[in-house]
Amino acid sequence: MTDQEATIRGNDGTNWFYSEEVKDHFFNPRNFLHHDEKFESNAMGKVGSPACGDEMIIWLKINKDEDKIIDCRWQTFGCGSAIASTSVLSEMVKENGGMKIDTALSLKPQEITDRLGGLPIRKIHCSVLGDKALQEALNDWFRKTGQYDRIITAGKKVIDKVLNITDRDIEEAILEGARTLEDVQDKLKVGIGDPEAIPQIEDLIKFYTEKYYG
Repeated sequence: MTDQEATIRGNDGTNWFYSEEVKDHFFNPRNFLHHDEKFESNAMGKVGSPACGDEMIIWLKINKDEDKIIDCRWQTFGCGSAIASTSVLSEMVKENGGMKIDTALSLKPQEITDRLGGLPIRKIHCSVLGDKALQEALNDWFRKTGQYDRIITAGKKVIDKVLNITDRDIEEAILEGARTLEDVQDKLKVGIGDPEAIPQIEDLIKFYTEKYYG
């Protein structure tokens, strides 16, 4: 470690070291969407919750004909590691005229941390927020353009097999204000093409409504 690397002492008395690259992206975040800035996106992904202290939102501008990301903006309620990681991610997807969607789908969190010169072990989990939000934004794009077979469902349970809608999508709809089957269908079209899924959808609506709202 160099003398210029940032040092922060953790609660257990150990030191966390941040590279110059991490500090640069934290103090000078690239492609951050300011509240007074207008950005014409055609896909958006959100993960986390500000109530829990960590939330990440990514907006993408995608060229449909070339199947690639040509621009990106983001906002976060998160720590320095989340800010730096998403800042460098936003640069990566815009490099060389834009990143092909298939390349973006294959991005690994390790590639992001490598570009930052590494992160403290205890902060690695913060670096995946941007990666997850990017995947959600691409899922949003796939739904808007009818590319349901490309939707990323890893780690989630698929509820509507026609539209590849997952339990996580239904949970997000409830968190955004949906309360009834009709509300959820207005947002997601879930169950319309796969009516056999409706009982399970109704169970999930009840479960998430009680979980978050009592």
